[in-house]
Amino acid sequence: MKPIVAIVGRPNVGKSTLFNRLVGKNLAIVHDLPGVTRDRHYADALIGGRDVTLVDTGGFDPGSEDPMQAGIVRHVLSAIEEADAVICVLDGSMPPTGPDREAVALLRQSGKPTLFVANKVDTQEHELGTGPLYELGLPSVIPVSALHGRGTGELGKALRALLPRAPKVAEEGESAERPPRIALIGRPNAGKSSLFNRLVGEERSLVDHRPGTTRDPIDERVVFQGRPFVVVDTAGIRRRPNVERGIELVSVLRAIRALERAEVCVLVCDSTEGVTQQDARLLALAAERRRAIVVALNKTDLLDAKQRREAIANAEEALAFARWARIVPISARTGDGVPKLMQTVERASAEMRRRVSTSELNRFFEEVLTRHPPPTHKGQAPRIYYVTQAETSPPVFVAVSSHPDHIKPSYQRFVANQIRKAFGFESVPITVHYRMKRRRE
Repeated sequence: MKPIVAIVGRPNVGKSTLFNRLVGKNLAIVHDLPGVTRDRHYADALIGGRDVTLVDTGGFDPGSEDPMQAGIVRHVLSAIEEADAVICVLDGSMPPTGPDREAVALLRQSGKPTLFVANKVDTQEHELGTGPLYELGLPSVIPVSALHGRGTGELGKALRALLPRAPKVAEEGESAERPPRIALIGRPNAGKSSLFNRLVGEERSLVDHRPGTTRDPIDERVVFQGRPFVVVDTAGIRRRPNVERGIELVSVLRAIRALERAEVCVLVCDSTEGVTQQDARLLALAAERRRAIVVALNKTDLLDAKQRREAIANAEEALAFARWARIVPISARTGDGVPKLMQTVERASAEMRRRVSTSELNRFFEEVLTRHPPPTHKGQAPRIYYVTQAETSPPVFVAVSSHPDHIKPSYQRFVANQIRKAFGFESVPITVHYRMKRRRE
């Protein structure tokens, strides 16, 4: 599971600029006017050699009379509560202010591991101006220029030392013995808690027709038809404009964490409303995190046969960008289709852990490459010498070739689809890396 790192500080110190610099993309809006960032912004980043989830927050100014500030303060507090480490950004070009002092006091009280960063230190001479920041009683301050990238390497090293150790990767034998870990995700009121209770066999999770009933992810070890599973119920995730500041944002972050801990994601959709853009976004979120995905098309007991066929067709069309995700019609209320859903989940878990030998792969690809070799590129015909599986959970393959940069995306998809068809990787994302053949190979 990726550690969460929150970036906090008063308005207009350059938090969003630093966020964009660390992520490597212009994701957060940057403007000279204070208060531009209001909602928390999440992104995956590689910092100091560690994969983290970075959280950008709004400017912290509890003394402001702006009504919007009350909501911003709440979501800053929530971000700090959920974070594994905090980066507190200060303005290195000026003395500390009242909001700076309040932010430092808050972080001391929270007890969270914190790095203090002096931003806007564009040159070595500017570092002399950071002296007044030590009036805040800070053990150390890292001078950076988020705009120019100066000092971010030192920041990365310091952050790596602050983060909890990366979890130990399970050995192959351990992986096979572990019960599948499933995260139920979806929009509010899609029936996640009803499905959770159906699997558990009791009302372990509160069910209500009003959305937002579930706040915290709930883990439960269950045995369904003699097979053990660990099931996690999560809060419903709404579209960003509809997300309330404060407690619901915490629910969303915890749902994302549950997804990252899971092996198989079950996306619960309401068949009576149809698969929406938000459902597609959630499936994309799970696919980006390389999780096996099964779509539970819920509430089909409320549809007649024709409506049911239309609902399945609608789901297939809306989620066509991940055709490998299996769609299973169910009714959490009556239990119809739930056994098939869990069989599909168990199969997806086994596929995540499956390893195909290099000899099997190459016996198969010898025939495939003879029939469908890679197309030529600028007069050159790239060759694929052999394919091997590098990782499981999720499966990652490496194709050793003569000119990997000349292999077109369409042919890369063809190779992934051939692996999927031949070796049964259904409901599982497949990654194929192309690498130049080394001389000794």
